[in-house]
Amino acid sequence: MPETCSAHNAEILALIPARGGSKGIPRKNILPIAGKPAIAYSIEQARQSRYIKRVVVSTDCPEVADVARRFGAEVPFLRPGEYASDLSPDIDVFRHALTHLRERENYRCNYVVHLRPPTILRAVEDIDEAIELIVSDPEADTLRSVCPATLSPYKMWVPSGNYMTPLLEHPEFAEPHSMPRQILPQVYWQNGYVDIIRSDVILKGRMAGDKVLPFVVIKNVPELDYAEDIERLEKWIAIHGPTIGPSRRHTAVRHSV
Repeated sequence: MPETCSAHNAEILALIPARGGSKGIPRKNILPIAGKPAIAYSIEQARQSRYIKRVVVSTDCPEVADVARRFGAEVPFLRPGEYASDLSPDIDVFRHALTHLRERENYRCNYVVHLRPPTILRAVEDIDEAIELIVSDPEADTLRSVCPATLSPYKMWVPSGNYMTPLLEHPEFAEPHSMPRQILPQVYWQNGYVDIIRSDVILKGRMAGDKVLPFVVIKNVPELDYAEDIERLEKWIAIHGPTIGPSRRHTAVRHSV
């Protein structure tokens, strides 16, 4: 997609949520990966974007805050504990950040780019293309990166007493769970690679809104979820650097849904 003036003119904030606790890997967000704290990769990718104006980390942990500042992010507040539990929803974290910035700094943005620290490998070109895509569509509430799902939810079931009922219905097929996979609708799994939300959508209490643009990523997007992921990520970074790599991205990577 060609570079657009509107993307340059929009006020775009990158928000990186990074709480101190983690059950899977202790101190995951500041765990060294190839000699650099995990959160540093998202910070550096945001700072390399052509369009992102500010990079803010939302954390409840002073140690995470110190690391984030060292790599060039702003940490204008420490997140309240009630927004930093295992079950805290994204909307509470994002609405708190935008409300704080408005009330304390009179700062307003048009879009918020959500970059998750466990996603170590990103192409900055993808972040910028995603920004261009949503800015060019004034009707879109959000953009979400997705990948083709390997399993169809039309073939999934939920418990119902002693029995089961299909998870999904289909307008054309009475029993989609018994239809050939090839004729069922293509479905997509949100992968957390890069998401973008209009600020007014967040302030209304939503993270997706009604009109969600797809940003389809065919390439594998490994995350730092388990201890065994560390060696795999470090091997990749040693060979390719901290990016998926331009040779593995668009136009074959993204297509219409």
